[in-house]
Amino acid sequence: MSPYQRLFMIASPTLRHTPAMERAVAIARATDAALHIAVFLEEGDLLGRMAAGTALRQAMERDAWTWLRDEAGQLRHDGLEVSCEVQVSRQVIRDMLEHVEDMQPDLVIKDVHHESALRRVFLTPPDWQLLRDCTAPLHLVSDLRCPLPRVVIAALDTLHPDSQHTRINQRVMAQASALAIQCEAELHLLHAWDVAQTRVADFGAGAVTMPGFNHEVRRSAQLAFEHLAQAHGVPESHRHFVSGPATLAIADYAGQHRADVIVMGSSQRRGAAGLLGSTTEHVLQHLPCNVLAVRGEPED
Repeated sequence: MSPYQRLFMIASPTLRHTPAMERAVAIARATDAALHIAVFLEEGDLLGRMAAGTALRQAMERDAWTWLRDEAGQLRHDGLEVSCEVQVSRQVIRDMLEHVEDMQPDLVIKDVHHESALRRVFLTPPDWQLLRDCTAPLHLVSDLRCPLPRVVIAALDTLHPDSQHTRINQRVMAQASALAIQCEAELHLLHAWDVAQTRVADFGAGAVTMPGFNHEVRRSAQLAFEHLAQAHGVPESHRHFVSGPATLAIADYAGQHRADVIVMGSSQRRGAAGLLGSTTEHVLQHLPCNVLAVRGEPED
C-alpha cells in the first residue's frame, strides 16, 4: 500500500497551473492518492480592512471556482480522485493550518512564496509560518518544473545525539524513503559538518576548541550517519558527509548534484529564536530545488 493516501494541494490564488500543481498531480498519479485542491483568497489587508466591495469579492470567488472546477474536471477525466474548494478568508495561514488539522493529509503541497528581506523584518513570511506550525509533511515547490522527483536527498543532523534529533532524523528518513520509492527516485543522505558548532565555552576566555575535540565529535557524528544509512539500506555511493555551514553546504550540494527534493526537519520556534528562523527556513532562501519539511517537536 502506498504511504500516500490523501494529498492536500494549496493552489495559487493567481489561478495558474504552477509547478506545485504539476508536482501534486504527478504524485497523485504515481501513488493513486486522493487529491484535494484548495484556493485561499485573502479578503483583507494587514489591518483587517476589506480589500474590495461585495461585488468584486463575489467575482473573485466565482472566477476561482470556475478555474478550479475546470482543473478538477480534467483530472477526474484522467482517472484521478479529486475534490476541490475555494475559501475567502481574512486569516489565510490560520485557515490553511486548520484544514491540515481537519484533513490529516499525508502530504501538503504548495508553491514557494518568496518575501523581500525588508518585508521579513516586519512580518513572518507565510511559508515560514507553515514550516513552523504545519503538522503534516510540507512540500514547498520552486519554479523548477519537474513533475516527479528523480533525486531525493535526506538532510540529517547526526551531530546532536539527543532523542529529539534522533526522532526527527527518523521522520526525515521515513518521508524521504517514501517519496523516493513512490516516485522511483534515487535516495541520497546528506550531513553538513559545521566545525563552528563543535566549539565549547572556556569560562572567561571566550569560545575555544579543545585538543582532539573536533576529531572525536566528527567521528561520532559520522558513525551515527553511517549507522542510519546502513539501517535504511542506502548504498555508500549515496551517502554524503560534507563540510561547511548547514545553510550554504546544503544549498551548494543540491545545486551541484541537481537534487529535485531536499527532505529536512523543521521546528516550532518561539520567542527571540523564532525571529531568526530555522536552518530549513533559511535554506529556502538559497535552495535551487524543492523542500519537503518534516516538523519536529515544539521548542520553547
